[in-house]
Amino acid sequence: MPHPKRWWPKRWQIAALLFASTTINYLDRQTLSVLAPSLKIEFQWTNTDFALIVMAFRASYAIGQTAAGRWLDRVGTRAGLTLTVAFYSVAAMATSFANGLASFAFFRFLLGAGESGNWPGAAKAVAEWFPRRERGLAVAVYDSGSAIGGAIAPLIVLALAAWFGSWRPAFVIIGLLGFAWIIAWRRVCPPQPPPHPEASVEPGGERPSMSALLRLRQTWGLILGRTLTDPVWFFVSDWFAIFLVAKGYKIEDTAAGFWVPFLAADLGNFAGGWFSGWLIRAGWPVERARKAVVVAGGIGMTLLIPAVWASSFLAIVSLFAIATFSYAALSTMVLTLPADIFPDHSVATVSGLTGTGAGLGTIASTLLIGTVADRYSFAPVLVGASLIPLAAVVMVLWLVRGAPRETA
Repeated sequence: MPHPKRWWPKRWQIAALLFASTTINYLDRQTLSVLAPSLKIEFQWTNTDFALIVMAFRASYAIGQTAAGRWLDRVGTRAGLTLTVAFYSVAAMATSFANGLASFAFFRFLLGAGESGNWPGAAKAVAEWFPRRERGLAVAVYDSGSAIGGAIAPLIVLALAAWFGSWRPAFVIIGLLGFAWIIAWRRVCPPQPPPHPEASVEPGGERPSMSALLRLRQTWGLILGRTLTDPVWFFVSDWFAIFLVAKGYKIEDTAAGFWVPFLAADLGNFAGGWFSGWLIRAGWPVERARKAVVVAGGIGMTLLIPAVWASSFLAIVSLFAIATFSYAALSTMVLTLPADIFPDHSVATVSGLTGTGAGLGTIASTLLIGTVADRYSFAPVLVGASLIPLAAVVMVLWLVRGAPRETA
């Protein structure tokens, strides 16, 4: 059996590519969000119209994650992520042909279907390649790509639109990044992760049925954990630019601060992953270490409420940054727990189920956000986004107790 040190470079190379995939994933989806203020003017969309386009993405993304997770457990991460990245890259490029509400919604539906495999596939790869003490940090690495993608999207997308004098080339150029990633992924990731001393996964074994997984309280604790928290992140990623405009700011004048909540989320990913790993190395049980971060994250997310009354740009950005930092730390734990609790041949399936729950919650919240923002303001949205995650914390603490199997 190879010496453990030989596998350190390979598994962190895998983590780096998962980070790159997530970054590209978010660049593709954030292209529309960054261009939304100008597209709303060009196509005369209301907030409710824009919400319908976002919901088209969310619908396929939600439905697709359960199917993608099950499929990835069957075909493996190498082939599965190759095909999903290729599919969503084509969908992103095809968005350049959109010419109205219906066509934008159609291409976003295709994009969501393709992107639905990213998180189940990444979760499965972490379970296959990393020991439990490193999984929180590995999840932070790939999940931080969402914050990085969101942070750099305004700079890249607005620069491309200005350079070409049109928004259409931005979709094409950013979509091409996925094909460059596929080449690197095929070169680095082997068809199967070889067994090595530092892995703590269960090889082989029969995959439990979907109904068997859904009968477990741990599965539902993780589903509810993401269902009640992910909508907050997608509110920030999809609506932050529009929220700033509603507050009286021009997105072109505030680009220097737009990325701060996304960078804060990136830091939150690593803080949550590192701190839970530190607690485990200090002797804490894995479950207790993960839950300590979950509780702290839920409390931190309540700081979106003061943003209702904040008027200065600095205060608004700071409050959003604390909330996204807290969300990311909490989210990293919920994304890590399937690999802690379930055998490797079920990790992608459970991760997909939690993603479907998150997607359904986001669909409902997206329509509600658009309607409430049009009829009232963003104030009720911010209050709800602060308080609902506390229910998620309770669900994780109550339902995710013990494990449905003995873990190594």
